[in-house]
Amino acid sequence: MKMYSLVYVNVFSFSIGNATALFLFLAPTITFTRIIRSKSTEQFSGIPYVMTLLNCLLSAWYGLPFVSKNNLLVSTINGTGAGIETIYVLVFIFYAPKTEKARILGLFACVLTVFSAVALISLFALHGNGRKLFCGLAATIFSIIMYASPLSIMRLVIKTKSVEFMPFFLSLFVFLCGTSWFVYGLLGRDAFVAIPNGFGCGLGFMQLILYSIYRNNKGSGQAKKPTANGTVEMGAEKSHQEKPTNAKLPHLEHV
Repeated sequence: MKMYSLVYVNVFSFSIGNATALFLFLAPTITFTRIIRSKSTEQFSGIPYVMTLLNCLLSAWYGLPFVSKNNLLVSTINGTGAGIETIYVLVFIFYAPKTEKARILGLFACVLTVFSAVALISLFALHGNGRKLFCGLAATIFSIIMYASPLSIMRLVIKTKSVEFMPFFLSLFVFLCGTSWFVYGLLGRDAFVAIPNGFGCGLGFMQLILYSIYRNNKGSGQAKKPTANGTVEMGAEKSHQEKPTNAKLPHLEHV
């Protein structure tokens, strides 16, 4: 009975983890709908999408059977995420101005180079536990970087005492995604899955606490200035210096 219960909890954690991770991957579609309609990347940054792509590629590679056993489920969701992030990056490059286009293309090339290097080294130079350790460390580092993206947003919330730049549902799904994959990693006794997602779980929880503290605050005048054209998300705008208009703030993302 204990074994069956463990299996049920594992499957439940995986199902919730996949659902919440998919939500996080799809959250930027609102941003890219705006970019496509305006045929401009405006002041959005493409760097977080490229970095998330690297995280997905490394995590998908780590989950493959010849790298780590019993982690194929990790590969499926991160493989899906890699496909989605690739589309985001290509759309961003297509609509970006020349300077930004060159920068993101260069970073995109670096991401592909890093992933290729990790894949080739692990495939031909390492075997067994050495391969798993090498790929797991690479995936863990970039997973933590992805989850750490909202730290600047949390600092802004504390500074302005307003949560208008930190959407509730995004914070909620960061927490749920991190928690479910953390449990999945614990049950599978895989530190490379548990550690970064435990970090994500804690960070999501901190965001929810901040939201509960400041949810009724309107924010200071300083916080309101960028709300018309500004955005703070995973692909946050690089500048909030535009003049306010009557436009509505779009719902954007966090990982």
